[in-house]
Amino acid sequence: MKIQGKMFIWLSAFILLVAVVYGLWSREPAGTTALFLAFGLSIMVGFYLAFTARRVDAMAQDDKEAEVADEAGEVGFFSPHSWQPLSLGIGGSLLFLGVVFDWWLVFFSAPMLLVGLWGWIYEYYRGENQNQ
Repeated sequence: MKIQGKMFIWLSAFILLVAVVYGLWSREPAGTTALFLAFGLSIMVGFYLAFTARRVDAMAQDDKEAEVADEAGEVGFFSPHSWQPLSLGIGGSLLFLGVVFDWWLVFFSAPMLLVGLWGWIYEYYRGENQNQ
């Protein structure tokens, strides 16, 4: 993880340089502020990754002689199928449409969001995927 920290720190230095040049050249406050905020975010992520890289074991990406297969292994558990993200997506889009157009649409989207969230949380407590 050392390389990711270095990449973000170098990226933050570049963003800072661009923010200073952009601010002096354009004299536009919104874009300059956005670039300085991007610098702040990038430096926070970079220092976090550099800080945690000292506390964890060296990974294959830190070794210059490593092969691609050195990082192979189990990635994690992924659900084979689920209809809950569809319900959450439709409910979320209706919620945002309700904010844009009129608040009465929120009353139709809230139950859909709640049903989708409830189903997603308790997906492995009932049905065919109960003991996974």
